[in-house]
Amino acid sequence: MDEAGKGAVIGPMVIAAVGCESEGELRGAGIRDSKKLTRTQRERLCDLIAGQFSTAVIIVTPEEIDLALNTRSLNICVAHAHAEAINLLGAEETIADACDVNAARYAERVRCLLNHPCRITAEHKADECHAIVGAASIVAKVTRDRLIDDLKREYGDIGSGYPSDPTTIAFLKEHIRRHGKPPVCARANWKTVIRLVRQRGQTTLGDMA
Repeated sequence: MDEAGKGAVIGPMVIAAVGCESEGELRGAGIRDSKKLTRTQRERLCDLIAGQFSTAVIIVTPEEIDLALNTRSLNICVAHAHAEAINLLGAEETIADACDVNAARYAERVRCLLNHPCRITAEHKADECHAIVGAASIVAKVTRDRLIDDLKREYGDIGSGYPSDPTTIAFLKEHIRRHGKPPVCARANWKTVIRLVRQRGQTTLGDMA
């Protein structure tokens, strides 16, 4: 299992799980961490993975992320999504990218949310060490990229959706300036959005002075 978009300010977080009998089935396919592949390579591999292996994809919307941040941590939100993906696949053993500084604690957190027995190994940078987790990272990334493409058709150029992207920040600033609030595709409880909304309010008060 792996996820894409956890640190984004726009768009959903996507959790993907890929199932196989053994990692040897993935040998020779060129599967590795999605961040080390071009989009064209990811798209091709995603189609291959979806055609040959069991997959489960969980999409967590910005609204759901905002709600999670009001009631619990984002890591707990991810754990629930990871557990849902495992339950869908009915996996007996799972390797997950750890969404906690304490990998063992994260594995136990996910295990407690399952509806069937499953041995869970959580590791940091698991997508770099395990082909099966790399496969999940590809499915998650491609799914999120396609959802971001849908948002671009609706809103125009929103960039990658990450707070480090100047295009994304420029889009958010302009939308908040024009509408007084962030777009529904943004995570309103994210620090980046809160800061931009406050800046807009300060500017408006300055104009009235």
